[in-house]
Amino acid sequence: MNVTDSISSKIERLPKGYVFTYADFITEVNKKEAVIKALNRMVSAGKIAKLSKGKYYKPESTPFGNLQPTQAQVVKDLLEENGKILGYLTGYSIYNQFGLTTQVSNTIQIGKNEVRPSFKRERYTISFVKQKNTITKENIPLLQLLDAIRYIKKIPDTNIETSSKRFLAIIEKITEKEINTLVRLALKYPPSTRALLGALLEKLQKTNSTEPLLKSLNPITKYKLSGAAKAISTTEKWNIV
Repeated sequence: MNVTDSISSKIERLPKGYVFTYADFITEVNKKEAVIKALNRMVSAGKIAKLSKGKYYKPESTPFGNLQPTQAQVVKDLLEENGKILGYLTGYSIYNQFGLTTQVSNTIQIGKNEVRPSFKRERYTISFVKQKNTITKENIPLLQLLDAIRYIKKIPDTNIETSSKRFLAIIEKITEKEINTLVRLALKYPPSTRALLGALLEKLQKTNSTEPLLKSLNPITKYKLSGAAKAISTTEKWNIV
């Protein structure tokens, strides 16, 4: 089997929208230049599509054209490597997933322990958010939620009151164990995030978990989140104005 046939056979088995590079084929055919040339010929023939330099994907065709890969596929090399978690989708990338907005952004935000300058990848801008907690597969949903609470003012096409109501609905469904983890993770977030989380938890009468949050705050600092009080009746205690 020649190089092109070997690559074609493997690509046939890949799911649509899957992003790959020439390195995914080196172990089988062990000829870098030949692999790159074969992939570029397949792009020219319309069998695969090019996402960015060195990155290709198997397109899913529709009557309206080829679908782009998911955001997670576009940046998967920045999220995980050899089974090790490097980062997670956050910010604009998950507001829609949480039901906080209907907008879909061309900015992909990634939470990482070590951040780097933003850059472009095809039609996307990739930017980074500093995460001070250790990132694990289990705590990623909670970190995503805390990031959304932290940047409540920046969620597009909504307001603080509406977002606060949505946060209440999300937190109401998570387990007591997850709430305890949420509070522990929140202690490495800015004071305004801790205050808003505390107010949300008290509104849901989950007061057993709020003490560490309250103790971590300066009692004379005020947090300006206009509209939060319309959705959360406990904001005064948490100095949210």
